[in-house]
Amino acid sequence: MLRVIEYIGSLIIKFADETGRILILLFSTLKQMILPPYEIRNIIKQMLEIGVMSVPVVLITAIFTGMVLALQTYTGFKRFGAESLVGSVVALSMTREMGPVLTGLIVTGRAGAAMAAELGTMRVTEQIDALETLATNPVKYLIVPRFLSGALMLPALTVLSDIIGIIGGYIITVGLFGASSAQYWRRVWDYLELEDIYNGLIKACFFGASIALISCYKGFYTSGGAEGVGKATTGAVVLSFMTILISDYFLSAWLFK
Repeated sequence: MLRVIEYIGSLIIKFADETGRILILLFSTLKQMILPPYEIRNIIKQMLEIGVMSVPVVLITAIFTGMVLALQTYTGFKRFGAESLVGSVVALSMTREMGPVLTGLIVTGRAGAAMAAELGTMRVTEQIDALETLATNPVKYLIVPRFLSGALMLPALTVLSDIIGIIGGYIITVGLFGASSAQYWRRVWDYLELEDIYNGLIKACFFGASIALISCYKGFYTSGGAEGVGKATTGAVVLSFMTILISDYFLSAWLFK
């Protein structure tokens, strides 16, 4: 019994320690964001790495997600004679949930893991210590550009994901099932509101900042050599996945009342 209590207590202590260190890193990042000098070149570089390099996989995922949504929705709605609502369901699903969530998960697997591995390697090879020796703030030089790029580029990727997902639904609804093209787009515009798009982009911005912060945190505090880098990368991906899926519920409950 005492071992169980000890184990639970150690988990609580570890959780509190991790949460505290992440919050300290967040506050330090926000502070360094507003202080000059500004790492414009590094920010642009990370925007290209996180955003532009993720476009192909995001678009492929989005179009097939929209196609699956249309396929399943049309098949189900046909039983009730509501096939005309497929466009609205695809549009609302992509803009509210599927777009920001799937884009966040994809960016986590691609860019988040890379950030954790890169910073983890720099830590175990003492490159971050060298930056401090040269009077360069590692948070400002390494983390701020990634944090800003994640918060800015994930909404941009989400916009592309929403558009391509709706087009994917159109391909299946009109091309495969022979539904009316005009009716599909009319249902999209009749039921889709700007609030749905804006709230989805708010979620995407939060997801992007969370992915960058968690991935940088795991990499920044890596220890244990090559094995530690692997553990940090895995931990960054798993924790980012959990953060996206858990926070998605609370953001949805707050934004889409």
